[in-house]
Amino acid sequence: MFTGIVETTGEVQAVIDDEGGRRMRIGAPFDGLDHGQSISVSGVCLTVEKAVDGEWFEVFLAQETLARTFFDDLDGGDRVNLERAMPADGRFDGHIVQGHVDTTAEIVGIEQEGEDWTFTFSLPEAHRDYLVQKGSITVDGISLTVADRRSEEFDVAIIPTTYAETTLSAKSVGDPVHLEVDVVAKYVEQLV
Repeated sequence: MFTGIVETTGEVQAVIDDEGGRRMRIGAPFDGLDHGQSISVSGVCLTVEKAVDGEWFEVFLAQETLARTFFDDLDGGDRVNLERAMPADGRFDGHIVQGHVDTTAEIVGIEQEGEDWTFTFSLPEAHRDYLVQKGSITVDGISLTVADRRSEEFDVAIIPTTYAETTLSAKSVGDPVHLEVDVVAKYVEQLV
């Protein structure tokens, strides 16, 4: 489980396609990553296969992951948001993030307002019932609050720290993002 509080960004150093999927090596300053640990890469929960402390780690992307994400378009030099799994005794700063991407969406607007930013994203029809104004949404692994919701898109307000310390500062209108809706909404829907 994750919280959506991005620790750092990492650079994709290598991408190797094979018949079963794709492997990625990502440069990251983390120490103590071991084989089998979970890590959130732009909101996608992946398993560490190999790691060199303070330098890089490698993950494998199965066909299912490639089908649900924009990772089939990633290449060397691209940056990704990184968060290690939350320890059981850790502080819970964001919201419950599983790293199970529901869909991709598109950035349809970016506006700077003073020191803050408003990002507008498309809202895929199959996921519209899960977003509520002032509710939680995970965008590329970032725990955010829905500032405004319309029928086909939604806005989030981005503070300078989030803008500077995540990949949002490198995004443009038309770029894809990963969305994970609040899992609580899914459970409520199933129970009702």
